[in-house]
Amino acid sequence: MIRKLMTAAAMVALAASLGTGKAMAGKANDTLVWATDREQAVIDPYYNNTRELVIIGQTIWDMLLFRDLDTGEFKPLLATSYKWVNNTTLDFELRKDVVFHNGKKFNADDVAYTINWVANKDNGVLTYKNVSWMKSAEKLGEHKVRINLHKPFPAALPYLSNAVAIMPTGHYDNAPKKPDGKPDIGAIKPVGTGPYKFVNLKVGESLTMAKNDNYLKGSPKGQPQIGNLVFRTIKEMNTQMAELLTGGLDWMWDVPKDQAEKLASRVQVVNAPTMRVSYIQFDTNGKSGQDFFTKKKVRQAFAHAVNRQSIAKNMVGGASVVTHSACHPVQFGCAQDVPQWNYDPAKAKKLLAEAGYPNGFTFDLYAYRQREFTEAVIGDLAKVGIKANLKFMQYRALRDLVWKNQTPVNHMTWGSNSIPDVSAITSHFFSGGRDDFAKDPDVIKSLEIADTSTDPALRRKEYKKALSKISGELYWLPMFTYAKYYVFSNDLDFKVTPDEIPRFYTAKWK
Repeated sequence: MIRKLMTAAAMVALAASLGTGKAMAGKANDTLVWATDREQAVIDPYYNNTRELVIIGQTIWDMLLFRDLDTGEFKPLLATSYKWVNNTTLDFELRKDVVFHNGKKFNADDVAYTINWVANKDNGVLTYKNVSWMKSAEKLGEHKVRINLHKPFPAALPYLSNAVAIMPTGHYDNAPKKPDGKPDIGAIKPVGTGPYKFVNLKVGESLTMAKNDNYLKGSPKGQPQIGNLVFRTIKEMNTQMAELLTGGLDWMWDVPKDQAEKLASRVQVVNAPTMRVSYIQFDTNGKSGQDFFTKKKVRQAFAHAVNRQSIAKNMVGGASVVTHSACHPVQFGCAQDVPQWNYDPAKAKKLLAEAGYPNGFTFDLYAYRQREFTEAVIGDLAKVGIKANLKFMQYRALRDLVWKNQTPVNHMTWGSNSIPDVSAITSHFFSGGRDDFAKDPDVIKSLEIADTSTDPALRRKEYKKALSKISGELYWLPMFTYAKYYVFSNDLDFKVTPDEIPRFYTAKWK
């Protein structure tokens, strides 16, 4: 059953009864308050892989480079220039006028320290795939640094502009130890060079950031305009919308389509594409304890039973499209001419009978995001006799179950850190790591070639081979691209971008 959404009047009444934080938000207090339903216990882009931390990572920290979304050009940010010495060596000249939020002057030591820390697998970086291509970094001068790669990696610049935030020298060295002996990253005060600086974290409630008045001049990010940013965790969508209407929030996203359209007369509403995709992953090896999906015909029946086009069009939004490959269509190498699975309930029933389940079966389906989308999938499956027990939970809890291969089927999403290259998604999930249930040697081999070749034609060829095998075997059922409904205050001048990284540092009051 799709969750019930409240009328605007009911939302206002709810917000009033809750005693919202209205006094905190808005133009009068020069404080932009935004919210999602997720808690953020660790404020570090290397040790928290939620979309919220991608956004916060771009807000508190800077990278060596900046990717201009309009032109695709990589512009200097902390670096002033870069040069490929050879296929595995990158040299950077660095800015001399950058200061960290704690007053330390930025130099090559910070870049070398950061890269050598995160590239060391023993340091347990959660987003290790984003940095594993780097071997080491070395200081060549006070403001010059060299990055050494394990092997050629043509997507290096997109990663360096989106996923490699620079920390001050020694940032992780004095972290207190947890009972297991690992550093407690959550106990380290976030320190960056970005347009906003960390002020306070109340775990499970809010994160407060303040404008960095000393932010570097001439940054391609521009200068921050709003005095304070506050991120709040609000579990219920209805409560978020109620607070937006009564002034407790200025900005929110992931608003259901029908509700967003109803709010359009009262606040600003924008539907925009993102680089996030929805996918369904099958336990093809039976390690979860439910072995239905080890049978290819069962996976095929599932794929034919789900009306992906209807979900994309009627629930996600006009900018959403059905995907056929385990990647986003805008990413380099994301071939869409691969085996495809059309909506055909009759065929699904036939395949189930052939697989030995003429009366269907019952299984556990795990999900964490947009419950109504998963419930639509469950409704389609029920029509062909497949009954799903929905296990809906927080992302981190589900992620841990996936890593233990304990989910017969999981319905999840991936935003690729907004990196426009197939290596940021397909290679993450199908290169033999903990997210790879299939561990198909042919797929792994093709991805290895594609990820390291400097020949664009060869990269496309090998990515297509991998993607065709993934779709043909139905290791994944690719679902659709995300199109988010953004809803924000009429007082806010905010530009929506297609990479799912809200740039709050460019926002200003009208």
